Amino acid sequence: MTFAVIDDEGTTAKAIAGTPFTEPEYTGKEWPLADVRLLAPMLPSKVVAIGRNYADHVAEVFKQSAEHLPPTLFLKPPTAVIGPEAPIKIPEFATRVEFEGEMALVIGAPCKSVKAEDWKSVVRGVTIVNDVSSRDLQFADGQWARAKGIDTFCPLGPWIETDLEKLDFTNTPIKAHLTRDGVTETKQDSNSNQMILNLGEIIEFITASMTLLPGDVICTGSPAGTAEMFPGDRIEVEIPGIGSLANPVERA
Repeated sequence: MTFAVIDDEGTTAKAIAGTPFTEPEYTGKEWPLADVRLLAPMLPSKVVAIGRNYADHVAEVFKQSAEHLPPTLFLKPPTAVIGPEAPIKIPEFATRVEFEGEMALVIGAPCKSVKAEDWKSVVRGVTIVNDVSSRDLQFADGQWARAKGIDTFCPLGPWIETDLEKLDFTNTPIKAHLTRDGVTETKQDSNSNQMILNLGEIIEFITASMTLLPGDVICTGSPAGTAEMFPGDRIEVEIPGIGSLANPVERA
């Protein structure tokens, strides 16, 4: 098991020494990407997620307007994190589980009280997250720790895109596809331009109250189109310029 850099063609994984938080020091080992198993690109000390950051998602889940339910913060434990192709496992007590495809930020340096305009200075890169949520538990509990913190409920990957100039974060498509019985349907089809708080505002909001550490992950919110999933399904979240994150669904 090692950290590696994926080449620009997306065909080769080149092993690096140390961690991803400095300039890569290559070990000389490399493998065809098709021959390696990708794990979650980071095991964070915490996953900080912003909820209710897309007005259309607020309306579909909470049946209220975003004016009455502004963005809020919650945490997912690191034990919820899994990598690409690892199964999302639904326990018997979670009876209405939905996927939420989102863009995620990976923090690159310890930071506190970051101004919105300085957000790129503390971010190592971007990746994809599936903020799996048990709606029945979410509404029954009144807070979201159990509903969103179950083991395997935070698929992350497939890698960290470290070139922050590569993407237009004000206009990034976000899609999620559900495959059931061999039929694939696009459920989420939105864009980062629908965010209520933009990426800089999210980091300023979070770091006003807590210190972020290298490797911490920020989930930036889910657009509308989330749907219930069942054992046997497959979920793929796709963000152009980053990649796609796919996971099968199983019974725990």
